[in-house]
Amino acid sequence: MWRKEVQASLMRGGTSRGVFLLDEKLPAGNRDELFVKLMGSPDPLQVDGLGGGFSSTSKVMLVRKGTKSGADVDYLFGQVYVDKAKVDYSGNCGNLTSAVGPFAVDEGLVKPPRSDTLMILTLSCSISTQKTT
Repeated sequence: MWRKEVQASLMRGGTSRGVFLLDEKLPAGNRDELFVKLMGSPDPLQVDGLGGGFSSTSKVMLVRKGTKSGADVDYLFGQVYVDKAKVDYSGNCGNLTSAVGPFAVDEGLVKPPRSDTLMILTLSCSISTQKTT
């Protein structure tokens, strides 16, 4: 039996849902294997994981305090295949990108706002694109 303890948050952004993880809290080892197991792939229903059997619910966001280009937060998006034990890091998900800021605040990577508005500069490490959320 494959077993690892991982701290994760299941978050929704737009029409997508994904598992958000802090980079610094991941156990050593093969991240792809961990992400595939977290989602329950390869299985069309992903019944043994957090995925929902659709590409829009089989995603991971790996988040850390910003280290590049003055960004507040860096993130790496991974699309976990439903029917294969594979993770694709070549793209991005705009829906889940909108949840990176709230996750960063919840996890203490960014200080909570003192007003109704908080601007967070994020950097996608998958495609090297900066976004403001």
